[in-house]
Amino acid sequence: MRGVISMNVPKEIVTHCPKCNKHTVHAVSIYKEGRRRALAKGERAHERERKGYGGQKYPILRRKAKTTKKQALKLKCKDCGHVIHREGIRLKKMTIE
Repeated sequence: MRGVISMNVPKEIVTHCPKCNKHTVHAVSIYKEGRRRALAKGERAHERERKGYGGQKYPILRRKAKTTKKQALKLKCKDCGHVIHREGIRLKKMTIE
Protein backbone atom coordinates (compact mmCIF):
# COMPACT_ATOMS: atom_id res chain seq x y z
CA MET A 1 0.00 0.00 0.00
CA ARG A 2 1.35 3.42 -0.98
CA GLY A 3 1.04 6.76 0.79
CA VAL A 4 0.46 7.90 4.34
CA ILE A 5 -1.84 5.78 6.49
CA SER A 6 -2.15 8.01 9.58
CA MET A 7 -1.16 11.60 10.26
CA ASN A 8 -0.93 13.89 13.29
CA VAL A 9 -1.99 17.51 12.80
CA PRO A 10 -1.36 20.34 15.32
CA LYS A 11 -4.33 22.07 17.01
CA GLU A 12 -3.16 25.47 15.74
CA ILE A 13 -1.49 26.42 12.44
CA VAL A 14 -0.04 29.78 11.41
CA THR A 15 -1.19 30.35 7.83
CA HIS A 16 -2.47 33.13 5.55
CA CYS A 17 -5.96 34.49 6.22
CA PRO A 18 -7.51 36.05 3.08
CA LYS A 19 -9.84 38.26 5.15
CA CYS A 20 -7.10 39.71 7.41
CA ASN A 21 -4.66 39.60 4.44
CA LYS A 22 -1.82 38.43 6.67
CA HIS A 23 -0.51 35.30 8.39
CA THR A 24 -2.45 34.56 11.59
CA VAL A 25 -3.01 31.66 13.99
CA HIS A 26 -5.79 29.30 12.86
CA ALA A 27 -7.64 26.69 14.94
CA VAL A 28 -7.67 23.31 13.15
CA SER A 29 -10.56 20.83 12.98
CA ILE A 30 -11.56 18.02 10.62
CA TYR A 31 -14.25 18.98 8.09
CA LYS A 32 -17.45 16.99 8.42
CA GLU A 33 -20.26 17.03 5.87
CA GLY A 34 -23.66 18.28 6.98
CA ARG A 35 -26.92 16.38 6.56
CA ARG A 36 -28.37 16.39 3.04
CA ARG A 37 -31.53 18.49 2.64
CA ALA A 38 -34.36 16.46 1.14
CA LEU A 39 -36.14 19.59 -0.14
CA ALA A 40 -33.12 20.99 -2.04
CA LYS A 41 -33.75 21.41 -5.77
CA GLY A 42 -31.04 18.96 -6.86
CA GLU A 43 -32.15 16.36 -4.33
CA ARG A 44 -35.76 16.59 -5.57
CA ALA A 45 -34.64 16.32 -9.21
CA HIS A 46 -32.54 13.26 -8.36
CA GLU A 47 -35.46 11.55 -6.65
CA ARG A 48 -37.68 12.34 -9.65
CA GLU A 49 -35.13 10.72 -11.98
CA ARG A 50 -34.99 7.60 -9.83
CA LYS A 51 -38.76 7.23 -9.57
CA GLY A 52 -40.83 5.14 -12.00
CA TYR A 53 -39.69 3.03 -14.94
CA GLY A 54 -36.51 3.39 -16.96
CA GLY A 55 -33.89 2.06 -14.58
CA GLN A 56 -31.45 3.80 -12.29
CA LYS A 57 -29.96 7.15 -13.37
CA TYR A 58 -26.62 6.53 -11.65
CA PRO A 59 -24.95 3.16 -11.18
CA ILE A 60 -25.42 1.73 -7.68
CA LEU A 61 -22.03 0.97 -6.09
CA ARG A 62 -22.21 -2.74 -5.30
CA ARG A 63 -18.70 -3.20 -3.89
CA LYS A 64 -16.51 -0.77 -1.97
CA ALA A 65 -13.39 0.01 -3.98
CA LYS A 66 -11.57 2.48 -1.75
CA THR A 67 -10.23 1.75 1.73
CA THR A 68 -9.63 5.39 2.70
CA LYS A 69 -11.47 8.70 2.60
CA LYS A 70 -10.16 12.16 1.77
CA GLN A 71 -9.79 14.08 5.04
CA ALA A 72 -10.14 17.85 4.64
CA LEU A 73 -9.08 20.42 7.27
CA LYS A 74 -11.24 23.31 8.47
CA LEU A 75 -9.11 26.28 9.55
CA LYS A 76 -10.70 29.08 11.62
CA CYS A 77 -8.81 32.36 12.01
CA LYS A 78 -8.38 33.32 15.67
CA ASP A 79 -8.39 37.06 14.84
CA CYS A 80 -11.48 37.47 12.62
CA GLY A 81 -13.18 34.03 12.75
CA HIS A 82 -12.98 33.51 8.96
CA VAL A 83 -13.09 29.80 8.01
CA ILE A 84 -11.07 28.32 5.14
CA HIS A 85 -10.84 24.70 4.00
CA ARG A 86 -7.61 22.87 3.20
CA GLU A 87 -7.77 20.38 0.37
CA GLY A 88 -8.25 16.85 1.62
CA ILE A 89 -5.59 14.15 1.35
CA ARG A 90 -6.28 10.44 1.36
CA LEU A 91 -5.75 9.01 4.84
CA LYS A 92 -7.00 6.16 6.97
CA LYS A 93 -6.76 8.16 10.20
CA MET A 94 -6.11 11.83 11.03
CA THR A 95 -5.60 12.96 14.62
CA ILE A 96 -5.43 16.55 15.89
CA GLU A 97 -2.89 17.01 18.69
